Amino acid sequence: MAKLEIVTIGHPVLEEQAKEVTKITKRTVKLVNDMLETMYDANGVGLAAPQVGVSERIIVLDVGEGPIVLINPVISAAEGEEIDVEGCLSVPERWVYVKRSSNVVVTGLNEKGKSIRIPADGLLARALQHEIDHLDGVLMVSKMLGEATIEVGDEEEGE
Repeated sequence: MAKLEIVTIGHPVLEEQAKEVTKITKRTVKLVNDMLETMYDANGVGLAAPQVGVSERIIVLDVGEGPIVLINPVISAAEGEEIDVEGCLSVPERWVYVKRSSNVVVTGLNEKGKSIRIPADGLLARALQHEIDHLDGVLMVSKMLGEATIEVGDEEEGE
């Protein structure tokens, strides 16, 4: 495995519609493993392939319950809404308020090509929507309702 470079706001790949993965190869599996290592090293909860400069529809997440890998993820159902604070590895040192669906169902493939369906709420629902936005070339700052202030070492969000 290898730690990859995370591209930041202003990089053109972050504004592109990522390409669908048509075949899961050894290269795909290596990319997934490298993305997981990169995400953990950066203390992130999610990472999309465009964030490491690869325009493919692949995301990885871990909200504390173990890694999730989704290839060609699609939000098949969404309901409710909530506003909360988000950060992004591609938009360092910035936190913003974003409105998202409170419950989603996401379908896709895992790294073995098996179909998976993930019903989600809370942080997992927010992280899935955030990472899928990356695959569509959408950054959280384009959806922000306002800036948030996070005190270093403080778990609570400020105003």
